[in-house]
Amino acid sequence: MGGPDARGERRVGGGATSRTGGGARLNGRYGDLFRAHWGAAVAATTRLVGDLEVAEDAVQDACVVALDRWPSEGVPANPRAWLVGVARHKALDRLRRDSRRVEKETVAVRDAGGAPPAEGPILDDELALIFLCCHPSLDPGVRVALTLRSVCGLGTAEIAAAFLVPEPTMAQRLVRAKRKIRQAGISFGVPGAAYLAPRLDAVLRVVYLVFTEGHRASGGPSLVRGDLCDTAVRLARVLARLMPGEPEVVGLLALLLLTDARRDARTDDGGSLVLLEDQDRSRWNTEMINEGEALVEHALRMGRPGPYQVHAAIAACHSAAPVTDWPQIAALYRELLRYEPSPVVEANRAVAVGMADGPAAGLKILDGVREHPRLAGWPQLHIARAELLSRLGRRDEALTAYRTALSLEPPPAERAFLERRVRERS
Repeated sequence: MGGPDARGERRVGGGATSRTGGGARLNGRYGDLFRAHWGAAVAATTRLVGDLEVAEDAVQDACVVALDRWPSEGVPANPRAWLVGVARHKALDRLRRDSRRVEKETVAVRDAGGAPPAEGPILDDELALIFLCCHPSLDPGVRVALTLRSVCGLGTAEIAAAFLVPEPTMAQRLVRAKRKIRQAGISFGVPGAAYLAPRLDAVLRVVYLVFTEGHRASGGPSLVRGDLCDTAVRLARVLARLMPGEPEVVGLLALLLLTDARRDARTDDGGSLVLLEDQDRSRWNTEMINEGEALVEHALRMGRPGPYQVHAAIAACHSAAPVTDWPQIAALYRELLRYEPSPVVEANRAVAVGMADGPAAGLKILDGVREHPRLAGWPQLHIARAELLSRLGRRDEALTAYRTALSLEPPPAERAFLERRVRERS
């Protein structure tokens, strides 16, 4: 599903990657429905016809048909099944016009007749679609983009914005990736046990990045894209069912639950960002927190720690007690650096140290990484720095840091927060 354009409308499909050109425009009424069922419809159609590119185009065509019929006929009781059914017919129509007609029709008829669609132990089409998008034959840089497009339904423009590349560039990458899948004969399905573990890291990373795109949306008016967060949590649950003895899988699910539990408290009534320490904890989702805490304890008891488990333990420290245990969080970030020695983790450790040992200690660490090229366009660095400077009473420097963050064009919710901070401190 595409993001809002200048007129506040939306597109079905991925614009330049779409067979129908720019994609059909939506008025928003059915946007949530299409977005909710996009990934499942693409996955099921891919299983049926065996071609990701054909499946995406067919689902887009099905959405166009829905826009024509649903306003007069009403939304069907099972919109997902309706979209898959129409998409399957659209795909077969295309394949009949294709030179690969005989082969593909045979596959489609065979699969539609009940042949096993997946090679792994779980017949979950969306999970199979993720493994397809994360196949090791694909460039690592395109796996996340392809997952965001095919599984989550983001438009090409949205993905291009998230990766800071022009839309035509991203469109070309996606087209090349889908054609490589076809030309290499990469199969659709969850890999068997012998191949599952080696491919797991890439899949976990993609699920995590899908969640982070929802947790802090790079485009659109809202801070959070709940549909992406929900999709990531659901996929993590499927992975946890598939591999209950893999602690990093359990750790990832715990991390997503503990983080998403704070969703409702992260913005105020006007949609502006609310910092963690200022959030109303009564708005946190207790059920998700309880499940997340139990999961992270279960994962750590397996005795094979990893980065997702450490991330989850940090999230649990935020939610477990009435007062956040900042010294413990600072220690966990130090542990996380063993797995992820990145400037982003070090910057997060600086914030925790600033809360545990005072703003001067945190600022010293933060200033040690602020010139790193990876952080040059990261507004959160300057927001964190501004908060520490404010606590030290260095108002002018804090104002400069807030304005630097504003200059990096953060999402609207963060912009509103920053503008309020500038007004309060001017």
